[in-house]
Amino acid sequence: MSGPESGTTGGDWGEGRDRRGRGGSGGAASDDAVIGPGYYGIPAIHKPHWKWLIIFYFYFGGIAGAAYAVATIADAVGASEDRRIGRIGRYLSFAALLPSPILLVLDLGRPERFFLMFRVLKLRSPMSLGTWGLTAFGGFSALSVAAQAAVDGRLGDGFVGRRAQQLPIQALGVAGTPLALFVAGYTGVLLAATAVPLWTKRALLLGPLFLASAFSSAVSAIELIVALMPSTPAATRHRLTRLGVSTLFAEAAIFIAWRNGLGPTGRPLGEGATGRVVRLGVVGGGIALPLVLQAVASVTTGGFARILSVVSSVSVLAGGLALRYVVVVAGNTSADDPRATLGMTAADGAPERLSTH
Repeated sequence: MSGPESGTTGGDWGEGRDRRGRGGSGGAASDDAVIGPGYYGIPAIHKPHWKWLIIFYFYFGGIAGAAYAVATIADAVGASEDRRIGRIGRYLSFAALLPSPILLVLDLGRPERFFLMFRVLKLRSPMSLGTWGLTAFGGFSALSVAAQAAVDGRLGDGFVGRRAQQLPIQALGVAGTPLALFVAGYTGVLLAATAVPLWTKRALLLGPLFLASAFSSAVSAIELIVALMPSTPAATRHRLTRLGVSTLFAEAAIFIAWRNGLGPTGRPLGEGATGRVVRLGVVGGGIALPLVLQAVASVTTGGFARILSVVSSVSVLAGGLALRYVVVVAGNTSADDPRATLGMTAADGAPERLSTH
């Protein structure tokens, strides 16, 4: 099989092998020959075409799934005054889910491509499972928000309103939460299942990273709404804050483990504009700043504490979007680097080291 996609030898890669054969073992020439810059600098794989449409799909889908799960947890173990968390979570989940199929269809280019994915269910395909999982979760989210709207008196006393009032909100939440968790985290698994070096190098951590980020973003979105509702009990706000801080610590721990485990493959995450977004958007603005603001808000009261909570929530939401942006953009950059791809394939035999030339 020939061509750059299959990582064939040639150009500098072939010349490196010739130098190694002529120069014997050891030395700089043989080291460089282990992983060269590819076939005349051509990428060894095709990078995905994914850009902002998919980035926003990852973002909104994660919030939708995590918000639904938070609503279910609040109903199951929360105090009576925490019921509004469940109410907000259901509305937020449905609102965040609405753009997801639209974004997918726009990315695919033609609507029929989306519907063609329902012809078969492939259990070993994250994309197939994601399509079916998103659809099934959409059904639970729609039923849950309809039941909530009926309880709130938003559907009136007609046939639809009476039927919706009969829907068991808590039972729907419990049944739909596994699908919600799947939707919140499967996008990381989808990336890890590709041949892109940055995504596949530490594949087992991308799913948990996206799941933790989805929870931190969803909790922050709920906190933002609660902060704009003066009637919310202080105990409810404190419990939300503790949950939000916990999810931020989890996200930070998984991100650090993932980033450190990438080694040279993670170089695009530290370079240029992408590196600045990682430092300022993901780590600084999305994790460190909100933790500091929440710590200050915990020792203050009144309107100033509420302002800090709002700024913290907005920062976390921006950081969640920044995380998905840098993962996608840096992944595409790593796919353009044949050394990164060849470095991954060298793991079975040759030393996994990138040439510096």
